[in-house]
Amino acid sequence: MAGIDPCLKKTFTIFNVFFAIIGAIIIALTLLCQILTSANGDELEGRTYSIIALYVMGVITMSIAILGACGAHKESKVCLIVFLICMVIGSLLMLRTGVPIAVARPRLEGLMEEKFRQLLPLDKASEDVKDMADSLQTHLQCCGLFSYQDWERNIPDSCHCNEEEEMEGLCQTESMYKVLMQQKSSIFSRPCFPIMMHYVLMIVDIMIGVVFSLAVLALLGMILSSIMIHQMRYRASPTMVVVPAVFTCGPPKYQELHNQKS
Repeated sequence: MAGIDPCLKKTFTIFNVFFAIIGAIIIALTLLCQILTSANGDELEGRTYSIIALYVMGVITMSIAILGACGAHKESKVCLIVFLICMVIGSLLMLRTGVPIAVARPRLEGLMEEKFRQLLPLDKASEDVKDMADSLQTHLQCCGLFSYQDWERNIPDSCHCNEEEEMEGLCQTESMYKVLMQQKSSIFSRPCFPIMMHYVLMIVDIMIGVVFSLAVLALLGMILSSIMIHQMRYRASPTMVVVPAVFTCGPPKYQELHNQKS
């Protein structure tokens, strides 16, 4: 089998090592996002599907990188062809996924705000919405989606601060009227929606960066693997030039005449 240029083989191996590192980074970032948003449960819009998609992307990236490295090391044409096909499919999928996400990203916050404002007022919403709001308020230390006034006069216990949270400056004191008695209650000063959107946009930004980075790497992998396959197919061993017998050098003519006279 024709060999691959050693310099190209080394470059391709380094590329696949870097490709595998990218896959590991994707998995690590996904784990970090999961930890940061785990307190919110599944209330964050699309959180579960986004995290699963990132995990799958990271595992597939590492698997393809290992396949390419083995193909280059063993000079296996089959492995390199499979790697090339994966790169072509991967680059198309990355572009197909990344472009719509990048286009929709500026409108995401407005769309989600419109959707969540339809749930107001929270004290008159369904029990599922109230449970979601209570969970967000407890874990994110916030009150209401856009303001504590989302609850009108029925602010739940999940909005109330303790002394430690008051000392941290997370609370505000608001007047609440119950019956004819004026009572002051310390509640969280931050609304939940901006905090929730921070995590959602963080996940979306990571996905956009990962998708387009993988698309560029896939394009580079296509180029390198195509060159290696071309070398393995068409690089031939040094050609031996065969001289036809008609051009074979014989004894000089005068030597032939001398031999005939003898």
